[in-house]
Amino acid sequence: MTKREGGASLRETSAKAVLAADAASDAAALPAAAPSPSALRVGLAAAGVRRSRSGKIKTRVMNKQNAAVALVLGVLAGLTAFSLATMNYGKVSFFAALSQAAEDFLMMMLQPGLAGHFTLADVVTGLFVSLALAVLTTFIGAVIAFVLSLFAAVNLSNRPLSNVIKALMSFFRAVPTILWVLVFTVAIGLGPEAAVIGLLFHSIAYLVKAYSESFEEIDPGVLEALRSCGASWWQTVFSAVVPEKMSEMLSWTFIRFEINFVNAVAVGAVAGAGGIGYQLFLAGSFYYNIHEVGLIVYLCLAVAIVLEVASTKLRKRYIAHS
Repeated sequence: MTKREGGASLRETSAKAVLAADAASDAAALPAAAPSPSALRVGLAAAGVRRSRSGKIKTRVMNKQNAAVALVLGVLAGLTAFSLATMNYGKVSFFAALSQAAEDFLMMMLQPGLAGHFTLADVVTGLFVSLALAVLTTFIGAVIAFVLSLFAAVNLSNRPLSNVIKALMSFFRAVPTILWVLVFTVAIGLGPEAAVIGLLFHSIAYLVKAYSESFEEIDPGVLEALRSCGASWWQTVFSAVVPEKMSEMLSWTFIRFEINFVNAVAVGAVAGAGGIGYQLFLAGSFYYNIHEVGLIVYLCLAVAIVLEVASTKLRKRYIAHS
């Protein structure tokens, strides 16, 4: 082979290599071929995806958990229907009573007003008395619960002390609020003091659980870093715990404030604390006036809306500031 023929052969081989490389890159640039419908069905079946007869993928698949929930709900529905069918209503017709209850509810909601038993000033004054009970109970309960929750959180305290506080708070929560109020009504006597102390027990227990579980979610690395720098326990609390969890604490406190307001209305007549709860009791159980009950319900609803708006504004302002 001459030198010229060898050079030509080398150039031809290089050209073929370049063409082969271009063809390979073009093939790699092309999109992958779509799988066939049969291959797609096999892949979905292998992945556990189920289809209906029309070919659509089932988004709700009955498994053991869903079957158990459906069974429990079915049994409860059956027991409810059986109880309603076999209950002794006496001379009262169930459907007539249901119709009358619906009429009373519509009258209460659509025709609120005063009937001469109370003045508007009396109702508003009672509303503020119930609101003051809720404010006092929530404020004192939040302060005590904050201190106790620091010792109830495992990452801020030792485990034996944490378990003791949590067990005690569980006992306080297990006793209904109305029972605490009745206990202190017998011990102290009728008046707002019994209502405040009775509401205070359940408020403290509720907020200790909420605060302590929130504190336990703090990153352990942050606490360890502060401790390694020589920060004291209180410095760790006010440098890491409070700034990070203030928003959640505000949310839990306002939720408990709403609950305390509802409880203050409910126990107003029981504990002799007065307020709008006592007027609600008189209007519904003594005067049997649906219109006055409707007005009191609307005032309580307005307070709940104001509390929700105030809570949202405070959280947004704190988050934006922080």
